[in-house]
Amino acid sequence: MKYPLCLCLLLAVLCAVTHCHHEDVCHEVNNTSLHDGAENLLSHNCDKQGSNYADFVFRFYKQAVSKEADKNVFFSPMSISTAFAMLAVGAKSTTLSQIFEGLGFDGLTETRIHDIHKSFHKVLAVLNCTDVNITLNIGNVLFTAIGYEPQETFLQNTKQFYDVEFFSSDFHKPEEVKKQANKYVEEKTKGKISELIGHLDPSTVLVLVNYIYFKAAWEKYFDPLRTYEHDFFVNTNTSVRVKMMQHDGDYDSYYDQDLSCEVVEVPYQGTARALLILPDDGKMKQVEDALSKETVCKWDNKLEPRRLNLQLPKVSISGSYDVKSMFEEMGITEVFSSNADLSGIRGSCDLQVSQAIHKALLEVDEAGTEAAGATAIILTRGLRPSVTIKFNRPFIILISDKKTSTTLFMGKINCPVTTSSMIIAMADK
Repeated sequence: MKYPLCLCLLLAVLCAVTHCHHEDVCHEVNNTSLHDGAENLLSHNCDKQGSNYADFVFRFYKQAVSKEADKNVFFSPMSISTAFAMLAVGAKSTTLSQIFEGLGFDGLTETRIHDIHKSFHKVLAVLNCTDVNITLNIGNVLFTAIGYEPQETFLQNTKQFYDVEFFSSDFHKPEEVKKQANKYVEEKTKGKISELIGHLDPSTVLVLVNYIYFKAAWEKYFDPLRTYEHDFFVNTNTSVRVKMMQHDGDYDSYYDQDLSCEVVEVPYQGTARALLILPDDGKMKQVEDALSKETVCKWDNKLEPRRLNLQLPKVSISGSYDVKSMFEEMGITEVFSSNADLSGIRGSCDLQVSQAIHKALLEVDEAGTEAAGATAIILTRGLRPSVTIKFNRPFIILISDKKTSTTLFMGKINCPVTTSSMIIAMADK
């Protein structure tokens, strides 16, 4: 009998202000983690070739919009990639190489694999130690079935690279374990994700949860008294009434003549920023087709301060994605098949991923941005004239951390009032 295994990984992002609770650890991390001479393979680095991890973001985005071109898209590449990187700790052979190559890491050797996990460790550590102007907490937890303990090497490596907490649970009572895991997630995400796991089979033996909580305020607040009702044109035939915020000030921006789109950087307090891309009418597909690390690097290099009357709708959207089918189309197939080699978890080849779902949520208001997402892998068994830029039609958003040069969230706002998340399930072979 093949044993099922359940891993659930969660990511939630919100916006506010706090300190790192481990000042001494964070002082060491901030002074050494990204400056120890080793390459950060997760970095969106415009000056170096590095890995192709940055383009994983855009590949996943294009898969999402190909399935629902006229709908909202919002996801966390950080959640999805962290989920599968942790899963890769227990993967071997072709299963391991497909996962990492799908995430943009090639030239796999034992040293390269170690460097990939080390890069995730670095980035997660630095994100957990943001300055006093931002809240960003990331963590991982593993619920294991009583009597079904993973191999010591797997436990040590997930602890070393992903700082996993461990809890022993009675999976013969799946409803109780589900409540335990969901309560843990709800508490860690300040109530934003209350029901990450909908069902656990009695044969489930492991649940791995990854959460990220982010809360940051705009560097330049939008005055609520200036918010007004306005039409948002979903397409040429449809419009909806939205609350349109506005602010006059200097923003780094650029109009891309080649792609016919406005690009505006809207900073948060601290090291995070939102990059907003507003295609001209009828140019959304042209911009989406061109999305890549090189395109974003070009935009970053061209950004210049301009006096803007920035008009941005209040946003509340969400969505769900079948990551299994999307990954299969991206070439990550073996981990979902009976040929999956996840023997690094338990020592036997009796596990496969049967389901992978991602969910995330985005809220934008005058104070800042709130976003939440979840990834679950379940293995069964002044004086210058101002330019008005009005985001009153579909636009693209990238939320990133500038210190680590990593993308936390990406999406397309096709209609400002609607959410996104991820679950991966593994079944018996």
